[in-house]
Amino acid sequence: MDTEDENVVQLTGRVTGEGEPVTLPSGDIVHTVRVTVRRPARRAARRVTVDAVDVACWTSATRRVAGRLRTGDRVEVEGSLRRRFFRSGSGAPASRYEVEATAVRKVTQATEV
Repeated sequence: MDTEDENVVQLTGRVTGEGEPVTLPSGDIVHTVRVTVRRPARRAARRVTVDAVDVACWTSATRRVAGRLRTGDRVEVEGSLRRRFFRSGSGAPASRYEVEATAVRKVTQATEV
């Protein structure tokens, strides 16, 4: 049986952190937004738990959408989980996990009649 590895992330949540486009030393531009997503309920859990996920938008299309998002907007994100390595402000090596977006879409909710 031949299986292939897969790194696919789909999130639906609310924007809780608007970012700004940042030009990296390499010349690449990234726009990061934070999306808060509820975790699936567990029987033992009596309170709502959430995850705050950083979403990195590298392409012009995803950066354009990210630039129009505001705190509280509901969004759908497709992409893959990445670990990015960089140097912190003090020069120490650091890393972080984030979702590298291939698609970002603001969700508009239909009004009920």
